[in-house]
Amino acid sequence: MYGSMEEEYEAEEPDLPDGSCVCPETEFNGEADSLFFNDRKRRIDFVLVYEDEKEESEKRRREYFEASLMKMGLELEATRSVLDEKVMFVKVHMPWDVLCTYAEVLHIKLPIQPNDLTTSSTTFNCFTKHLYPSPDLIPAEAEYFTAPFERSRLACFYMKDHDQFFTPSLRGGMAYYILSRAPYEMRGKVKKFGINKLLDTGVYKAAYPLHDCRFHERSPDEHCLNERYLLYREWAHPMNFYKMQPLDLIRKYYGEKIGIYFAWLGFYTAMLAFAAVVGLGCFMYGYWTQETSTWSKEVCDPLIGGNIVMCPQCDRECTYWRLNGTCESSKKLCIFDNYGTLVFAVFMAVWVTVFLEFWKRYQAQYEWDTEEFLEQEEQPRPEYEAKCTHHRINPITKEKEKVPYTTCGRCLRVSCGIGTVVFWILLIVASVMATSVTASIISFIAIMILNYTYVRVAIWITNYELPRTKTDYENSLTLKMFLFQFVNFYSSCFYIVFFKGKVVGYPGDPVYWLGRYRNEECDPGGCLIELTTQLTVIMGGKAIWNNIQEVLLLWVKNVIFRCYTNAGSEKVIPRWEQDYRLQPMGKLGLFYEYLEMVIQFGFVTLFVASFPLAPLLALLNNLFELRVDAWKITTQFRRIVPEKAQDIGAWQPILQGVAILAVATNAMIIAFTSDMIPRLVYFWSFSVYPYGDHANNTMEGYISNTLSVFDINDFSPKSRPVNTPYWFHNITSCRYRDFRHPPGHPKQYEHSIYYWHVIAAKLAFIIVVEHIVYFTKFALSYMIPDVPTAVKEQIKRERYLTQVILHEANLKLATSSIIPVADRILSHTEAETKIDLNP
Repeated sequence: MYGSMEEEYEAEEPDLPDGSCVCPETEFNGEADSLFFNDRKRRIDFVLVYEDEKEESEKRRREYFEASLMKMGLELEATRSVLDEKVMFVKVHMPWDVLCTYAEVLHIKLPIQPNDLTTSSTTFNCFTKHLYPSPDLIPAEAEYFTAPFERSRLACFYMKDHDQFFTPSLRGGMAYYILSRAPYEMRGKVKKFGINKLLDTGVYKAAYPLHDCRFHERSPDEHCLNERYLLYREWAHPMNFYKMQPLDLIRKYYGEKIGIYFAWLGFYTAMLAFAAVVGLGCFMYGYWTQETSTWSKEVCDPLIGGNIVMCPQCDRECTYWRLNGTCESSKKLCIFDNYGTLVFAVFMAVWVTVFLEFWKRYQAQYEWDTEEFLEQEEQPRPEYEAKCTHHRINPITKEKEKVPYTTCGRCLRVSCGIGTVVFWILLIVASVMATSVTASIISFIAIMILNYTYVRVAIWITNYELPRTKTDYENSLTLKMFLFQFVNFYSSCFYIVFFKGKVVGYPGDPVYWLGRYRNEECDPGGCLIELTTQLTVIMGGKAIWNNIQEVLLLWVKNVIFRCYTNAGSEKVIPRWEQDYRLQPMGKLGLFYEYLEMVIQFGFVTLFVASFPLAPLLALLNNLFELRVDAWKITTQFRRIVPEKAQDIGAWQPILQGVAILAVATNAMIIAFTSDMIPRLVYFWSFSVYPYGDHANNTMEGYISNTLSVFDINDFSPKSRPVNTPYWFHNITSCRYRDFRHPPGHPKQYEHSIYYWHVIAAKLAFIIVVEHIVYFTKFALSYMIPDVPTAVKEQIKRERYLTQVILHEANLKLATSSIIPVADRILSHTEAETKIDLNP
């Protein structure tokens, strides 16, 4: 169907006129908010913008392109800018016949009957109704059963208003589909096509559908729906931060893809509230108990921590120090390293499963006719079609089709892409690991340079792979970008969790990287406080920088552009020129919004055992982020081309992968980065007989028991400190964090029985916790159905009605064709009978 209908419009070459303009040029009629041609009848479905003073080759391409659009059935009208005589606006209108044709080509689902299934209401509606947008301004959208449009069965579809049957967002989407496939040049037998290429080469300066009105005031046109104004007033305005989102109106105005993004962001933010409350409770528990921690008191006690001399933690330049010098950091560590952290880590493992499972159910309620959005229904990208030079047999249709590469060529492209991704990931890891030993400033510079570079590398690799559809393209790019971002943002945290302070040897025999760089050691209290600081800085800094970019820079760009075109601002400016002065969203605008949130999701889940306030920070950021995104697309961006989307795409399996990995990372944090397991081992085993001297289980003596002794005469010349503090007199030994036998012992400096008890306890903890959490996760996944029963019933009802209506249409069509034939047969039979009766 797709190929035959396309050929109807593209079979012949367009005839170019002799004049300089292909479409007629008209004067602006002075109606600032008009959405129609000058005849006030034909609706503007898309706008193209170009500068009249261009090279002859670009002018010829533009004329060819516009002639192709007119050949494909579109109607054009050109109007010169009221602010700049060089700028021209070409308004595009899709007639009814073209709308019907491409609605069938694109398998667009349209209403066939109002939804007759009853919706259930909860007892909480009376409490939550004040959190929803005003029903007087944004009434509930009418629900319909839908079916893929077929022009031959037009009478079967529910049509209250001929002009409103195809909504403005549908019209804009179909117009963009045609613009993306209209040819603009022929070179021999090669046809070049697509508005995107013309935008990239500067033939056109912009292409966009129109907003229906100004965002801060209603349109004077009584027939205008003022959906942009309603979205700003009830959704994007900062005073409505507490209100629920009008998702149906967002979807209707911007399309399914934007609607699903805001549905996901709103649901994620709401679920963060539960995690934030529990995390805040764990933080407060740690804050209130920090002064009562026995081991922290021992560190701060002048008679205990003040008399413990610690060994230097680096070669030669570092010196001896007293343990009570870390008193404040030990108290802060108690806030995050306590038994509440263990409870919170388990809670978050369950929370992330509940979040993902209930998101599937929530998403099913907003499926918006996309539950059958299959790959074979999605049309190929223009970039893919332009490279189709090889033939193959389609495994589904068994028909011959064109593809851009052979099987061997595809394997080569994919292998090249995978190899490049692996290379850049290793490069990022090497940069972080190397510079973390030398200087943090070098690490920061390296990360920023790589961050700027790998975005372009990921796009280049994806373009080289040449995915068939836009969904395939975005999924491929999503995976690459997430891998790069994952390594870039999380590598320093993973270094602290899994490597720092884990293999350091002891003062007399430290471990060196490459035989030169001494492995870093943790503070005597552990590396957890450092991990907490790292997460706080990265999460907070990233959120602040992103919001500055999204709000301040975008606003400044629009202000500068308005000032640049301020001449003649007292004139009446038409709707299409008002929108032109806004910023384009960009091809990957929504992609970066998802990426930002998924990276945040990783911080909230992967390392939450070290920072229980992460969900709270994420919640506060997202409450702001949601309204900022709404404000941006409603007030600062041109109207986005509506797109279909079934779900959040490749981000769903990425979130599931992060959730599974989070169980392992948090178990590792508690076991190897936190000091919780050694404390529990001491409390239950080494504080009492046969290893300890106390009568009852206690934490007294923990610090002294977990610090090994080292004879300072055993320092090697390479690591012996150059300088000693003024108080360092008549001291023959120092202490270090490990579980080793003291000097003079038959197995001096070898690991003690305490070490093996701790290792066994850590491994047992990881195995038990992971099995319990994973079992709980899979049990919840099984118990919570992905699609609610009401939605399943609606889908079945819709399919049933579609079959009934289409069956009746086929029956009527068959009957209408059979009856004339039957009448002719009967009339002919009657005539013969009369002849026989009257010989």
